[in-house]
Amino acid sequence: MISFIKKVLGDKASRDKKAINPIVNKVKEAYAEIKNLNNDDLRAKTQEFKDKITAYISEDEKKKAALKQRIEDEHDMAMHEKEKIYGEIDKLSTHIYEKTQEILDKLLPEAFAVMKETARRFKDNEEVIVTANDWDRHLATTMDNVRIDGDKAYYKNQWMAGGSLITWEMVHYDVQLYGGVVLHQGKIAEMAT
Repeated sequence: MISFIKKVLGDKASRDKKAINPIVNKVKEAYAEIKNLNNDDLRAKTQEFKDKITAYISEDEKKKAALKQRIEDEHDMAMHEKEKIYGEIDKLSTHIYEKTQEILDKLLPEAFAVMKETARRFKDNEEVIVTANDWDRHLATTMDNVRIDGDKAYYKNQWMAGGSLITWEMVHYDVQLYGGVVLHQGKIAEMAT
């Protein structure tokens, strides 16, 4: 009887994979576009994602900040009024969290494509070269695999970890993208090694 039900409905893993398949397909579509970017444009995607998240929740963040400022400014505010405002702040915080999750879900395919392409570039090249910024300059002072030469930052695909030389040799397979989506959704993923 159980095998019949599994044949009709499928097992849990099959249903989960079927639900995540469209997301992984969107990652692959985004990857086709992302892989054509130069290193600087690829890196700029991270700031683009941050800016989109900030813009998406900015109005609610402003409202929340104004409510907090009102509590700070109005020292003689009645306790019941403060409680009401704190309730509004809590509701806005929940709403901001939900909106953040919503925009992260929308950005996930492109963000995963950026991650995969970055991994591929480190696998295929001994060094990845980008226009140096302040963060690169900071990293170059603390990490042996990052160096600055003029206006360029050079990231080697090898570094020392625990006394061993590590070389980046991985590009994410679809199954790893599935696992990443599961983790993003706040679930636990068990993957065969």
